[in-house]
Amino acid sequence: MVTVPRLVIAAPASGHGKTTVATGLLAAFAARGTRVAGFKVGPDYIDPGYHTLAAGRPGRNLDPVLVGEERIGPLFAYGAAGAELAVVEGVMGLYDGRVGAGDFGSTAHVAALLAAPVLLVVDASAQGRSVAALVHGFRSFGSVRLAGVVLNRVGSDRHEALLRDACEEVGTPVLGVLRRHSAVAAPSRHLGLVPVVERSADATASVSALADLVTAGVDLDAVLAVARAAPPLASAAWTPSSVEPMPGRPVVAVAGGPAFSFGYPETVELLRAAGAEVSTVDPLRDEALPEGARALVVGGGFPEVYADRLAANAPLRAAVAAMAARGAPIAAECAGLLWLCRTLDGAEMCGVLDADATMTDRLTLGYRDAVALSDSSVAPAGTRVTGHEFHRTAVTPRAGGAPAWAWRGAGPEGFVVGGVHASYLHLHWAAHPEIAHRLVAAAS
Repeated sequence: MVTVPRLVIAAPASGHGKTTVATGLLAAFAARGTRVAGFKVGPDYIDPGYHTLAAGRPGRNLDPVLVGEERIGPLFAYGAAGAELAVVEGVMGLYDGRVGAGDFGSTAHVAALLAAPVLLVVDASAQGRSVAALVHGFRSFGSVRLAGVVLNRVGSDRHEALLRDACEEVGTPVLGVLRRHSAVAAPSRHLGLVPVVERSADATASVSALADLVTAGVDLDAVLAVARAAPPLASAAWTPSSVEPMPGRPVVAVAGGPAFSFGYPETVELLRAAGAEVSTVDPLRDEALPEGARALVVGGGFPEVYADRLAANAPLRAAVAAMAARGAPIAAECAGLLWLCRTLDGAEMCGVLDADATMTDRLTLGYRDAVALSDSSVAPAGTRVTGHEFHRTAVTPRAGGAPAWAWRGAGPEGFVVGGVHASYLHLHWAAHPEIAHRLVAAAS
C-alpha cells in the first residue's frame, strides 16, 4: 500500500509551463527539508534530469505505453519510497495520449492509475475571463480530479485579479500565480531542452531560481494539502531483482556524459540486479573502456552536437571496435547507433557498423510496436516490444543483413552484427528485465 502524498502537474497543451512548475515545486519543497521524488509521464529523458537536480534523487518516467499500465503503480511505489511528497510532471496536454489510442498513455491516464489529484498549469499571458471556460472544460472532461490551477506568465496585478475572479466563477481554486520571468528559461535545441549534464552550473542556477519563483508565487501549504488528500494506492513496489543474478559480476560499461545522457535509471539498476558491475564511460573524456569491461550499453543523447570531439577520441573508438570484433555484447540505442557507424556528418565514428549517419531536417517521432528479426544479445528473434523513436538523423543503409527490428510501415531497421545490437528504438528495460539478464549472461 502506497501512502506517499502525490499530485500530477498537467496543462492544456505543451508550452504552458509544466516543467517550470514541477521542477520549481520539487526544488521549493526540498529547500524546506521535505523529501521529494520527481516523475515524468511519457518517454522524455531531459525533464527527469531537472527533477533529479531539484529533488536530489533520480527522476523517473511513468509511461504506460512503454511499460504497460500494470507497472505504473509499482514503478511509482519504487521511485517514491521514503519520499514525503511525489510530483509527477505530465506530458503534452492533459488528455493527449498515444495517437489513435484515446487517452492511453496520457497525463490523465497516469493520474487515474495513481489516484492522484491534478494541478493544471495555464499560460494566461493572452487570456482574460475566457480562462474560466478553459478550466471548466478540463475539469468536466474525463474523470481526473482537478484540484486547482497555477496561472503562469501573468502580466500585472490587474491581470491576476481578472483571472482569479474568472476561476472563482467556476469554483476552481487558484493555488499559484507566476509572473513573466526570463531568468529561469532553459536553453533548447532540436530535440527539446538542453540536458542538465551539458549545463551543470547553469542548470543548478536555473533550478534554484525556479525554487524562488515557485516559493514566491505558489501556496506551498495548499499544494501539500492537495497532495496529502490522495487516497492510499494498492500497489507493491517494483523490484529490479526479479531474476537470479549471473555469477562472476562481469563489468558492463554504460556510456554517459554530455553526448550520451539519455537513459532510464532502471537500466543500470537492472544490470546490477542481473549480476553486473556497472562502470560509466564518457566518450568525450575517457580514452579507454573501464578495466575488464566485457559488455557495453550506449543509450541516447546528442552525438551530433559533439561529433568532432567524439571523432578526436580515436583510442576509445578503436577500443569499442576491438570489443565488437571480439563478439562482446554491445547494446546501442539511437545516439549509440550513430556512434557505432563509420561516420556521423562526415566525422569518423567507431566503424563497428557498415553504415553512415547524417543530420536531417525531418523529426522522426513516435511509439513503435516492433518485433525482433534476428537473435541478439538483447532479444531472441520473434520478441515483441513497444519502443519509442525520437531523432533528426538518418542512417544509410537503414538496416544491416541481420536487422534488429521491424514495425508496421517501416520494414527492417537496425543492425545485429556478432554481439552488437544497434537500433534507433528506445526501450524501457523495466518492461523487459530479461534484456539485462540476457546481456549480462552474454558478458559472463
